[in-house]
Amino acid sequence: MAKYEHLPIYKSAMDLALVLEIRMRNMSRYNKYTMGHELRSRGLKVISLVVRANSVKQKEQVLVELRIILEELKQLLFLAKEVKALPSFAVYSEIMEKLEGLARQNEGWLKSQLNFHSTKNLQPKNS
Repeated sequence: MAKYEHLPIYKSAMDLALVLEIRMRNMSRYNKYTMGHELRSRGLKVISLVVRANSVKQKEQVLVELRIILEELKQLLFLAKEVKALPSFAVYSEIMEKLEGLARQNEGWLKSQLNFHSTKNLQPKNS
């Protein structure tokens, strides 16, 4: 298995999951076990997708899946803010900032993979 602890995106994913775990504790009981659970489980999914993307040769499919999960997290977080499930707007801002940073890192990684494969296919083959 490839090493992943050194990756900045892994560290960001861990930070996000940690913040989600800590901040969801302050939700009301109803929201903690509905929206809070969804947010936390997707936060853990982000970590597992980063690890998986680093371990496979064809990273594009996993990185696209990660993009989708991050977008779902943003939508859930926005909904939680709208129904006032989050303890404060500062919590929303903190989590959204981490999410946006992770999304930028993911897009950069995905772009680098797509560029790598497109330039690799353009190289002449020795006959």
